[in-house]
Amino acid sequence: MPTSINLLTLMWIMLTAAQLSGVQALSDPPKTAPAASVDTESDWNEFLGGARQGLSPATGLPLRWNLQTNVAWKKAIAGTGHSSPVIVGNRLWLTTAIEKDGSLHLLCLHADTGDTLWDVVAFQPGDFRQIHRKNSHATPTPLVIGDRCIAHFGAHGTLATDLDGRVLWRKTIPYYHHHGPGSSPVVVDETLILVCDGHKESFYGTYTLPNVTAPQFVVGLDVTTGEERWRSVRDGQHSYATPLVIDVEGGKQVICPGGNGIVAYDPANGAELWSYQTQGYSVVPRPVFGHGLVFVCTGYDDPELVAIRPETRGEVSGDAVAWKSTQAVPLNPTPIPVGDQLYTLSDSGILCCFMARTGDLVWKRRVGGNYSASPVCAEGRLFLLNESGETTIVQVGDEYQLLARNPLSGTTLSSIAIARNALYIRTDSELFCIRQLSAQGEDAEAVSGRQKTTETSSVQDKVREPMESDAFPGIRLRGKKKAREILESPEPE
Repeated sequence: MPTSINLLTLMWIMLTAAQLSGVQALSDPPKTAPAASVDTESDWNEFLGGARQGLSPATGLPLRWNLQTNVAWKKAIAGTGHSSPVIVGNRLWLTTAIEKDGSLHLLCLHADTGDTLWDVVAFQPGDFRQIHRKNSHATPTPLVIGDRCIAHFGAHGTLATDLDGRVLWRKTIPYYHHHGPGSSPVVVDETLILVCDGHKESFYGTYTLPNVTAPQFVVGLDVTTGEERWRSVRDGQHSYATPLVIDVEGGKQVICPGGNGIVAYDPANGAELWSYQTQGYSVVPRPVFGHGLVFVCTGYDDPELVAIRPETRGEVSGDAVAWKSTQAVPLNPTPIPVGDQLYTLSDSGILCCFMARTGDLVWKRRVGGNYSASPVCAEGRLFLLNESGETTIVQVGDEYQLLARNPLSGTTLSSIAIARNALYIRTDSELFCIRQLSAQGEDAEAVSGRQKTTETSSVQDKVREPMESDAFPGIRLRGKKKAREILESPEPE
C-alpha cells in the first residue's frame, strides 16, 4: 500500500511539473530525428526565410494545386494567428492565440506529416485587450537559431525554448503595442533584437501599463538569457516592420523602419549609424537589400519606396538616396529582390517590376485580389498569396507572364514559407503543406492550365483604376477615434 501511494505521489509531481513548464504532454508523440543546425540556404528559419528576403533555392515545387491536388497534408490550427511557419530540418514552428482562455502558444509540428510534436503555453495574459481587426495577438513569426526557438508576442512577452519545447526564459517588455504585435524578432551575434514601436497611451481602451518608459524603442537582448543588453529610444509613431540585418563594409547594421523615419543601428550596442526622415507611420513591410542598396517602404498615408546607400552616416540626404518611387507602393507586403530586378506588390494587387539599381519601371500589372502576405520566390517564379487563399504564380523577367492561379479555402494574411521542396500556407484555421505529388513532375492538367493562363505585358499595359471592391483594411490611424469608429470607418483605396 505505501508503495502505491508513493507511485501515485510521484506521478502527481511529474504531471504538475509538466504543467508548470508550460509544455502540454502528448500521448506517444511522433518520432523525429534531432533538428539540425540552421542551413540558411534551404531552411526557412525566420520571417521570409534564411536569406530574410523571401528567396528560396527549392526546386520541384508544384505549379498547380487546389484542395484536392498536391496537398501533402493539412492541419487544423486552433485559435488565431498571422505568424508564418518556420522550418528547420524536419520540424516546423508557428504561434497561435487562444481567445477562450487568453493563452498564447508556440507549436512544433513535423514538417513532413503535420503531426504535433509539442505545444508550449508561452504566456497566459487572460484578457488580450482589443487590437486592430486585421491583426492577431500571435502575428510575429518565430525565429529558430542554433539550439533554440524564439517566439515574440509584442507587449505580451518573448519566449525562448530549446528544440524540444523546454522553456529557457521568458521576458516581458511593457509598451503599448497599439494595433497589436507585428514586428518579428531577429538575431545577430547572440543579440536578439526587438522593435517596440508603440503608442504613448492605450488606444482601444483606458487601461494603463506599469513601467512603460517610452512609446517607441528598439531593444537588444542576450539570446541565451533574455537579459537586456541595450535599448535605443526613438521618436516617431507606431510601427510594425520586422528589422533587417545587413553587412556593410565589414560591419553589421540592423535596419529598423519606424513611424516618421528609418534608422540603422549598430547591433552590438544600439548606437545609431544613420537615419532617414519620412512622413509615414504604421510601417509593415520588411526592408530588403541588394546591389548595395537598402529598399524600404515608408508606410501610411502617402507611401514611398526608397533606395538608400547604407554606407552613409548621420542624416541621409543627397546622393545617399539612390532613387525613390511612388508607383503602387505596398503598405503590407514586403518587396522582393530577384537578380537585377526588384518586385513590389501593392495591397490592392498591383505587381511592379523595377530595375533595382536605377528604379526604372520595367512593367506593372494588376494580378487580382487584395494582399497582406509578402511575395516569395523559387525557381524563377513569384508566389503571390492574396487574402482569399489564392496563390498567383508569375514568372520573373522583363515581361509579365502569368503561370497559374491556385485556390485554397480560408482567409490568408500570413506569408508563404518554402522548405523541404514544399510550400507551407497558413489560413485562418488550417496549415497546408503543398508538394508536387505526381512522380512525373507537372501533370497534364498543370501544363494545360499554364498554356491557358499564360499572359504577357509590358510597362505600357494599362492598369485599371481601383474599384470599391479592391479596398483593403490596412493597419492605419488618423487621429484618435473611438474603437468602434475605427472598426466601422471606410478604408482608403
